[in-house]
Amino acid sequence: MRPANEPGVDYRELVWRGYDACAEEYGASRKSQAGDELRGLLERLEDGASVLDVGCGAGVPIARTLSRRYRVTGVDMSEGMVSLARRNVPEGEFVCGDVMSVEFEEGSFDAVVAFYSIFHIPREEHQGLFERIYRWLKPGGYFLCTLSRRDEEAHTEDDFFGVTMFWSSFELSKSSQMLRDVGFEVVEVSSTAGGWADEEEAAKEDHPLVLARKKG
Repeated sequence: MRPANEPGVDYRELVWRGYDACAEEYGASRKSQAGDELRGLLERLEDGASVLDVGCGAGVPIARTLSRRYRVTGVDMSEGMVSLARRNVPEGEFVCGDVMSVEFEEGSFDAVVAFYSIFHIPREEHQGLFERIYRWLKPGGYFLCTLSRRDEEAHTEDDFFGVTMFWSSFELSKSSQMLRDVGFEVVEVSSTAGGWADEEEAAKEDHPLVLARKKG
C-alpha cells in the first residue's frame, strides 16, 4: 500500500487503464447473478423501472440481474469493461465515461446502484458524486451502494489482478452523513460480500450496503 500522492500521476487514468488490463480476468471472477445484495431494491421497484449502474464493470452480476426486470443503463470509464458488459448484458445500454463528467437529464432514473466503485473515486469528490446521483434520480427514487467501514486516505495497491489500483474512502458514518446532507434519507444499512464467484474469496470481504431514498 502506497500513498497516492505522486506528482504527475493521473490516478483516474490509473484506474481505467488498470481495469482495461484486467477486464477479462476480473469479469470472469464475478458471480454470474446477484443475490441478496439487491433484495432491498427488488422489493421496492416496479418492473420496467429505469436503473443506472455506476461503475458497472463487466455487467456481472449486478446489471445482468437487474436487466431481468428493469431498463438498465451502465456507466464505466474502462472501455474493456464496457465491451464485456455489452456482451454479457445485450439488453442493457452502456456508456464508457467518467461518472464525474458524464451527463444524464435530471430525474432520469427510478434507482441508481453503485457496487464496489465509489472507493475508486477520490473521497474529496464523493459528496459531489452523491449530488449528481441525487439530481439524476426521480423524486422518491432509490440509491443502493456499497461504501466503506474504514477511513482510508488515497492509496494504491499493486496486487489487484496483476495491476496497480487506486482506493480512497471515508468511514461509513461520514459517508452516510454526506448522503443526508445532499438530501437523501438513509432507509437501511446492511452488509454484503465482494461479489466474487469464489465463496472463499467472498467470505473474506464485508462491505456496508446502504439503501437511500431521494425525498419526493
